[in-house]
Amino acid sequence: MARLRLDHVHTFTKGGRVYHYFRRGRQRVRLPGQPGSREFMDAYHAAQAGTEAPVGAAQTVPGSMAAAAADWYRAPAFTGLKPTSQRTYRRLMELFLKDHGARLVAHAEPRHLLRELEGMSSTPAQANALRNVLRSLFQFAFERGMRRDNPMRDVRRLKYEKAPYRPWEESHIAQYRARHPSGTRARLALELLLNTGQRRGDVIRMGPQHIRDGRLSVKQEKTGAELRLPIHRDLAAELATGAGQLVFLTTQAGAAFKSGTGFYNWFKSRCAEAGLPADLSPHGLRKAIARRLAKAGCTPHQIMSITGHKTLAEVERYTLDADQERLAESAIVRLRRTGKKK
Repeated sequence: MARLRLDHVHTFTKGGRVYHYFRRGRQRVRLPGQPGSREFMDAYHAAQAGTEAPVGAAQTVPGSMAAAAADWYRAPAFTGLKPTSQRTYRRLMELFLKDHGARLVAHAEPRHLLRELEGMSSTPAQANALRNVLRSLFQFAFERGMRRDNPMRDVRRLKYEKAPYRPWEESHIAQYRARHPSGTRARLALELLLNTGQRRGDVIRMGPQHIRDGRLSVKQEKTGAELRLPIHRDLAAELATGAGQLVFLTTQAGAAFKSGTGFYNWFKSRCAEAGLPADLSPHGLRKAIARRLAKAGCTPHQIMSITGHKTLAEVERYTLDADQERLAESAIVRLRRTGKKK
């Protein structure tokens, strides 16, 4: 059998396994598969063309998913994302690369990607999030000439019934307050969430420096919206708890929460101490203030001025139940008036 001879390919055996490397000058690339196979030859030709592994992606095969991801991380398509999005995208991408990092970008097909997503059917939300990440990565690869198309373009999202965040009822709020009295960190957390209507990632960054002219200035991390919120009397009574700190909410050690996830876990523990249902979350308090505002007769635009939502459709999802109750009450009142006239 004829032996395949390729320039700059070095082969050695270690622990009973055979390894192949492309070596030329300072360039050193591990070649996957067997000499002559498609994946081997694609990696060999890419290395022979002089493609260098990206900085921070040592030992990656040129043209592989791992190499493409390393390039993408440094490109404006990625660095232009919000910091929270960058962290989420990178986390999902790195999980994907553990199993598929050595595969070549050019060989990915829609059926391969769909099979990967369907394998995550037990966590459909995360599967769809990964779909968005891969869609962005392959678009980057397409624009850089690594592919002739974006294979994720026609791969559909997994369908599933998304469980909405449960809004806090007034009885839940009263129960929490009864367990966590005024002056505690747990009480301050509740009043900040409830009376500002902001997301947990924004609440943990609030501090005395954000109070100007009796209002709380907020720049939302997710949307970039800048809000100036009047301070509700229930919140004003608790703000002294964070006096002397750069942020109102701190850990037991007196430090700021490093992430919204850390705060979420801490707040859920405080809810458990109050004996509240396990499905109540910080986001449910955002829905609670929207409901309160709707019941008070506020217009959708007035509610948006507090929550920072960008569209009326988003606000309507929060206030649907409150609107139904208010409209039903007004309808019955009209019906009674009509009955009296008859």
